[in-house]
Amino acid sequence: MTSDDRPNRTTGPAGEPAQEQEAAADGRAVTEAALFEAFGGVRGMVETVLPGLLFVTIYTVNKDLHLSAIAALAVSLVLAAARLVRKDTVKHAFSGVFGVAFGVVFAMMTGNAKDFYLPGMLYTLGLGVAYIVTTLAGAPLIGLILGPVFKENLSWRTRNPGRKKAYAKASYAWGAILLAKCAILFPLYWWADTTHLGWVLIALKIPPFLLAVYLTWLFLAKAPAPIDVFAEMEAKEKAEEEAKARRGRENGVLDGVAADLAADVTPQALAAEQPRTSQQRG
Repeated sequence: MTSDDRPNRTTGPAGEPAQEQEAAADGRAVTEAALFEAFGGVRGMVETVLPGLLFVTIYTVNKDLHLSAIAALAVSLVLAAARLVRKDTVKHAFSGVFGVAFGVVFAMMTGNAKDFYLPGMLYTLGLGVAYIVTTLAGAPLIGLILGPVFKENLSWRTRNPGRKKAYAKASYAWGAILLAKCAILFPLYWWADTTHLGWVLIALKIPPFLLAVYLTWLFLAKAPAPIDVFAEMEAKEKAEEEAKARRGRENGVLDGVAADLAADVTPQALAAEQPRTSQQRG
């Protein structure tokens, strides 16, 4: 069998499985990139972990609440400033700054170093509950977060039921993971000392987050592709512009015909026509 006689693997029915695999791979890559953007990637994780790690390290060494709090807040500000200088997305860095600032305020007001972690723990608890409640209400929070990233906005709620189901599964996973994390941390807040609580909290920063992101990627990779509502709006606007231009051309043709007709019935043409009409009658 010559090379010309061999079946073509990229066209026709034989090529469909390869095309489907390629489309699935593209969909997984797009999902991975969107999740990376939404949750900040490696740099976002560093910005989330580093202030707390610095706080618990300094407090473990010298038990100085003020120095630990100032160092944590300072590194948060440095990370945010680095984002600004590089003109990167600053939402992750600034969320870290606000979180650390609230922790510093709580700890300074009460004089209890463990209260540095309390705002973040309460936020985690509230976020876990929000994931569950919004999913039960039919608007999974992870879909509200990722919809704009995938350029689908809220189209998944009414036009893409398979994708809505995937968002519901992902939101339930996030809620369960965050609530399980709270079930570990809050007893430690009451019973453990500051250093033990701090190190456990640092240890629970990345692994649960990565698990939740992985499950989200897994659910969305198997879901239908997102509906790009921005592309739809652009296509609609382009169609409207083309229709308007077509109507303009048609109106121009009609105006030209009307002008020609008007030229045929000028007073001079009518005056020239009257003698011929009189002769024909005679």
